Amino acid sequence: MEYEQIAQYAFMAFVAIAIIAGLAVGFIAYDVRNWNDPAVKDINGYITLLMLILGIIVGLISITAKEVQPFLIATIALMVTRIGVGTQFDVWNPLTTLHELLYYWATAILNYIVAFVAPAAVIIAIKAVYAMAKEK
Repeated sequence: MEYEQIAQYAFMAFVAIAIIAGLAVGFIAYDVRNWNDPAVKDINGYITLLMLILGIIVGLISITAKEVQPFLIATIALMVTRIGVGTQFDVWNPLTTLHELLYYWATAILNYIVAFVAPAAVIIAIKAVYAMAKEK
């Protein structure tokens, strides 16, 4: 198995971890109807830390030169979507009309995916700037 294929599987595994963790924490937060409950905050903090560490790993080993631009654009889209969550313009609010649990799941999954891709995007952007500066 070549290096790029291993990195691709690792990326997909990390996204799956973010989704599974989001489903679990979203359910816990829905159960107590409070993101600020101490139990929810603790587990949320640990999972966010794990996602940040996994994002650093991805940023260091996973993204190739031809994937830099699409990855950074996708990261920007995720971060912009994340900014709206929890405000009066919350993108997930319509989900509460179907079932409130869907809102908690979507919010938690998005939080963990953004926590995963943000550090990777920073590392990849720094690598891209360094590569551009090195060419001149």
